[in-house]
Amino acid sequence: MKEASLVVDKKALLGEGPSWDETKEVLYWVDIEGEKIHRYHPNRQENQTLETGQHPGAVVVHRSNEVVAAMQNGFYLIDVEEETFSPIVDPEQSIPSNRFNDGKCDPAGRFWAGTMAYDKQKGQGSLYCLEKDYTLTIKVDNVGISNGLAWSLDRQTMYYIDTPTRLVSAFDYDIDSGAISNRRTIITFSEVAGNPDGMTIDSEGMLWIAHFRGWKVSRWNPESGECVDEIQVPASQVTSCVFGGEDLKTLYITTARQNLTDEQLTQEPHAGGLFAIDLDVKGTPSDRFG
Repeated sequence: MKEASLVVDKKALLGEGPSWDETKEVLYWVDIEGEKIHRYHPNRQENQTLETGQHPGAVVVHRSNEVVAAMQNGFYLIDVEEETFSPIVDPEQSIPSNRFNDGKCDPAGRFWAGTMAYDKQKGQGSLYCLEKDYTLTIKVDNVGISNGLAWSLDRQTMYYIDTPTRLVSAFDYDIDSGAISNRRTIITFSEVAGNPDGMTIDSEGMLWIAHFRGWKVSRWNPESGECVDEIQVPASQVTSCVFGGEDLKTLYITTARQNLTDEQLTQEPHAGGLFAIDLDVKGTPSDRFG
């Protein structure tokens, strides 16, 4: 059985939101509960940390030294080198019981990110889409925990995970307008598999899904709904994954240690770390904002 290896032992409370910067060959990822944005340099095996002062859900690459993050208090433009935070828009300013969770850019450069309630009450979140001109629209409402996103290689389908449903949904997707329609279920997770969390797609059109409380990442055929491969992770709370590396054949995997007991932590001491595995299949690049 293939198993991912530890590359950064940060012991993040809730590692999430990985995004690969092809230009600089660095990986951005967040610790939501630790209020940190990380930037990992694989070539130097160095991890830099930016304190955010609030809960960051996801981060995507924008211009040379800038990223856009969906955080507790809305969307921000961040200059990583200068450590400056410029607010863009906060659609849920009147809902302090919510925060942003996972998100990523679509092939047209829009930033999709969703919210969830801190108490995980179902139906309190929404999936938003931030356009390049900073206008914002709600794409899906009545969301429990907004999580994984991916777009098909032909750019005609969007895949989406609302974790409590234990389902992976597909939508018809219009790249020109960003419109989505015709929601249907393509994958159903069993109770014993853990909860579907973050997601990415490879160059063969297969989905890679993180199993929260499931100790693994799995590979699925979205056409047949069949699981075709699994990667074991030495941490139970697997949160998300993304392809990176010079040839996009390294799968980076984020994990969490929040809510684990002392006994559990002795069994998974590197929970909350960033893991990686080199694969035979090539991934797809992380799309940039703008």
